[in-house]
Amino acid sequence: MTIGSRHLQAYFLLLPAFVFLIGFTHYPAIATLFDSFLSTPRAGRAPVFVGLENYQVMLEDPVFWKSLTNNLLFALATIPLSMALAIAMALWVNEKILGRSFLRMSYFLPTVLPMIAVANIWIFFYTPDYGLINEALQLLGFQSQNFLGDPQLALMSVTIVAFGKKPGFS
Repeated sequence: MTIGSRHLQAYFLLLPAFVFLIGFTHYPAIATLFDSFLSTPRAGRAPVFVGLENYQVMLEDPVFWKSLTNNLLFALATIPLSMALAIAMALWVNEKILGRSFLRMSYFLPTVLPMIAVANIWIFFYTPDYGLINEALQLLGFQSQNFLGDPQLALMSVTIVAFGKKPGFS
């Protein structure tokens, strides 16, 4: 086999991965960008080129700004805190301590659990009136809270769930 044919063989072996990469990441991103300059097709009406009008409407929408703010707050809360916790956990389990293998496994367990399972566990904590956190609050004399239904508490509650799931992966 010559050097040129070895390179050609390597490219053919990589071809399926390139096809999937382009088909599932690059093409949808480019198609979405292209579609963002068109109107929404409705009732058999073909989409019409509207230029930057969709972006102008988006920038004037207060819901867009609220969701952008929430996403930034979520990212600023979860990423640095998860990384700090991950480093602290890694340093701790690097020491010679009893049950080190069990601790390492327990740190990584939330990462490998499906998010739907984690969500079901946290629903048990957050359920209004009889959830685990509300039971503890009532024992301490505080009022029951609707953690996921109250706009003031929902972002913090979801952030805590994500924060608890990420450190083993960081």
